[in-house]
Amino acid sequence: MTLLLALITGLFYAAGIYLILRRSLVKVIFGIMFLGHAANMLIFSTGRLTKGAPAFVPAGAQALVEPFADPLPQALILTAIVIGFGLQAFAIVLFRRSFEELGTDDVDAMRTTDCIEGGDA
Repeated sequence: MTLLLALITGLFYAAGIYLILRRSLVKVIFGIMFLGHAANMLIFSTGRLTKGAPAFVPAGAQALVEPFADPLPQALILTAIVIGFGLQAFAIVLFRRSFEELGTDDVDAMRTTDCIEGGDA
């Protein structure tokens, strides 16, 4: 199971980097999404996968009894999902605004509009 998660994580990272290097902003946004999912999978796989009870201390016990699920990776992944969603929403809004202004999603075509008419070069 750990090997499968490692392979999936590597594929997500490879696909994300490949898509970020493309010329279309839509592909860049998908690349950012893949990198976010890859980071979540990495945190998940390093958090020691265990089929166990939740991380609660039983009544009358002084400490957790093995096996238990580690709550830290779960909290980190939940935080990363929220931050990733905010980043994706911002990127989509930024893409829409730039597409409305420039009429293209090609990054190379956007570079030619760096110098706006009437402005200093």
